[in-house]
Amino acid sequence: MTERNISIDRPSGVLYGTLTYPDIATAGAALLLAGSGPTDRDGNSTLGNVEPATQKLLAAGLAERGIATLRVDKRGIGESAAAAPDEQDLRFSTYADDAKDWAARLEDETGVSGVWLIGHSEGALIAEVAAEDNPDICGLVLMAGAGRRAGDILREQLAAMLPPELKDEAFSAVAEMEHGRLVANPSKELLGLLRPSVQPYMISWLALDPGAILARLPLPTLILLGETDIQVSIADAEALSAAKPEATLMLLPGVNHVFKQAPADPTANAATYSDPDLPLAPGVSAAVADFILANTKS
Repeated sequence: MTERNISIDRPSGVLYGTLTYPDIATAGAALLLAGSGPTDRDGNSTLGNVEPATQKLLAAGLAERGIATLRVDKRGIGESAAAAPDEQDLRFSTYADDAKDWAARLEDETGVSGVWLIGHSEGALIAEVAAEDNPDICGLVLMAGAGRRAGDILREQLAAMLPPELKDEAFSAVAEMEHGRLVANPSKELLGLLRPSVQPYMISWLALDPGAILARLPLPTLILLGETDIQVSIADAEALSAAKPEATLMLLPGVNHVFKQAPADPTANAATYSDPDLPLAPGVSAAVADFILANTKS
C-alpha cells in the first residue's frame, strides 16, 4: 500500500489525515472515524496508555483487499491540534460536518462514486449524522456503536461511579440538558461533566437518537460488535439492528472494544488497549472488507 498525508481547510483551521491507497486496483473507499475523546488518526488517545492503533491496522487490512481509506486526526488532536475551536463553540454537528468534508475530499482523491463511512464507538454516531441526506456516502460500517441515547448511557455510568450524595444532582442535570437547558452552578465535584463551556456540546449530543437516525438512512449498513466489549453491550448492537432490520448484524466472539482478541476479564481485556503491535482479531478486517465489496456498485 501507499500512504500520503492530505489536509482540508475548515472554518476553525486545517485538519490533517492519512490517505492509504491499495497497491491493487481500488475497489472502494472508506473514511475511518474515531471514537470519543482525544483520539488521533491511528485510533490512539492522548489520555492514559491507550494505543491500540485500531484504525491504522484496519486501513492496512482493507488495503490488502483493494479498499482505499482515509483516517484523520480529530480537530484539536495530533496535526489537527491548531483547529480546536473554543470548547463553548463545539457541537456534535461540528464533527459530523468535518466528516462530510473529508468524505467529499476522499471521493475527489480516489475518483470513486460514493464513499463508505466506518465509525468506531462514538464515531459510529458521527457517521450516522454525517450520512443523512449526503449523496457522497454509499454505506456505513458501525463498529462498537451505541444503540441508546447518550443520556441513558450517562446515567448508567454515573450510577456506577458517583457517591449517593451526587447522583440526584447529576441525574437532574442530565435531564435538564436532555431538554435543551443549561445547568447553573453545578457542584465542583461535577464540573468535569457539567462545566459551563462543555454543556452546549453535551446538549447537542444528548438530543441524538442513534436508532432513529439509522432507521432513516437508506444505506447498506454493517453493525459490528465484539462479544467481549466491556464498553458497549450486545444490547446496543441489537438495538441498532432492531431500528434497521435490513442491516447486517455481526457479533465477533472473543473480540473487544478495540477489536483485538481479548477475554472478558476486564484487566486482561484492557491490557490490549495499550499494544499497537497486537493485530486486529482474526476476521475483523475481512468482515468489513467483505461487506464493503459485496455492497459497492462497480
